[in-house]
Amino acid sequence: MSILSLCALLDTAFFLPATRWEDRLIASLARIGFAGCVCLISGLLFHFSQPRVPLLHTLPVRLFLWAIFGFSLLFALGWYLDAYYMPLFWRNLPH
Repeated sequence: MSILSLCALLDTAFFLPATRWEDRLIASLARIGFAGCVCLISGLLFHFSQPRVPLLHTLPVRLFLWAIFGFSLLFALGWYLDAYYMPLFWRNLPH
């Protein structure tokens, strides 16, 4: 379930056609909360099976944290490229 919720977040953040980056960000915030809850519950199940392992070191929680870091980095990079470099690209097309 953790991986599926993160895939839904990835889909919302990057693969919604004909939407602005601001709209994608707002839609992604709800998915981040949902994915965080799912990963936390999965992490609790992992934690209960091995009580010596801290909750932040369980696989679902680590997966969530790494995915959020990577998605945030890619989202910011995509927004930056779209705002500053795509207008230059479209301006130089042959007529």
